[in-house]
Amino acid sequence: MRFRIGTLAAALLAMICACGVNKGLKQIESEYPLSFSLTVRNPAPFDRKDEIVSLSPADIPGAVTLFNPDAAVVLRRGRELASQAVDENGDGRTDRFLFLSDFDAGEARAFVIRYAADGVKRRPYPKRTQAELSRKTGGRFVKRVYEGGTFENVNFLAVPREHTDHSWFIRYEGPGWESDRVGYRFYLDWRNAIDMFGKKIPDMVLQDVGQDGFDSYHAMAGWGQDVLKVGESLGLGTLGMWVDGKAERVAVTDSVFCAITSNGPVSSSIRTRYSGWKIGGKKLNLTSDLSISAGERLTKHSINVDGHPPNLCTGIVRMDSTVVLNGPTEGGWSYLATWGKQSLAGDSLGLAVFFRNGDRIETAEDRHSHVVVLKPRDGELTYYLAGCWEQEPGGIRTLGAFKAWLGRTVERLDAPLQIAQPVE
Repeated sequence: MRFRIGTLAAALLAMICACGVNKGLKQIESEYPLSFSLTVRNPAPFDRKDEIVSLSPADIPGAVTLFNPDAAVVLRRGRELASQAVDENGDGRTDRFLFLSDFDAGEARAFVIRYAADGVKRRPYPKRTQAELSRKTGGRFVKRVYEGGTFENVNFLAVPREHTDHSWFIRYEGPGWESDRVGYRFYLDWRNAIDMFGKKIPDMVLQDVGQDGFDSYHAMAGWGQDVLKVGESLGLGTLGMWVDGKAERVAVTDSVFCAITSNGPVSSSIRTRYSGWKIGGKKLNLTSDLSISAGERLTKHSINVDGHPPNLCTGIVRMDSTVVLNGPTEGGWSYLATWGKQSLAGDSLGLAVFFRNGDRIETAEDRHSHVVVLKPRDGELTYYLAGCWEQEPGGIRTLGAFKAWLGRTVERLDAPLQIAQPVE
């Protein structure tokens, strides 16, 4: 009898759930009446979790002339997936549509994208990424130190000439970006170096960092802490140029403009324009785009530069307590990485930059950094940076595990998802 009652209860529960799903689907179909289908394939022989599918206009079926990514949802077998419209160019127009999905090894998955022909409709998804820039207002600069005022988040900032390191003007000294795994920042001043926040929780935390004291994030808190000592080095994946045997950061410029280009549940990004970078006897204009996705440690760094520089470089802070790891010299992607007790918490930290072998000029080092020297192609360069702290949820705690993660990351980069011909 108990079995029968249990079976009946389970059946009723299933019916109730099915009714709820159907009701939800009917509402979605009503609000997003147009649709098309497409197939995305994982070419890799391993499973992938929380992979970003990135759709450009070229990926949309030719017959779909009214697709509006600002009012769209993605369904997989009737289940809604987290998605986001992105303005990559910062021109006020959406040019990419992103969504998250898991994939089994070698799997091709079919998705339905439903949309409304016009308007803006944002669905509420759990926030798994964040980017922010917080400056003081209501005070004033006195001898390059900002006195008084309170912090407020802004979407963009033309860096004032009075600003320098430790001006107390920008909260945690620059813009920050994070996923549910890790956080990063860079110093929006002459140092222009990338630093890392180790996170012990998956929640978004940057909005609270530095609110209880300008540099309080150097001490361990419930969320984590700043875990990297940058000093005069390239920190973690900082951009520079290799000049006379030394990595030179983007230090002397005519002007710097920084903007939060995306702050969404699936992806967040920051664009910084450096005008008149004085380096190696040249003067260059440089645009840097940093982006992070949900579930990722990786930050993608895309650079556009004019003036035909002989090279660009990036790298990792040099510490005696670490093991240096180098990836494959042939094939698509490779890495330069370090592992060891190099965190400011006194525990293990893995740092890595990933780059295309075809872009590599040489690997080198100077007094402060391990360096990879790269060649931009037609003024463009893309690489990735990542930090792995042992105290993060599901953190990497051994050298062997870190090596395995590096290898799998190269395999992922070498085998991007494939958007197949749409299913008409």
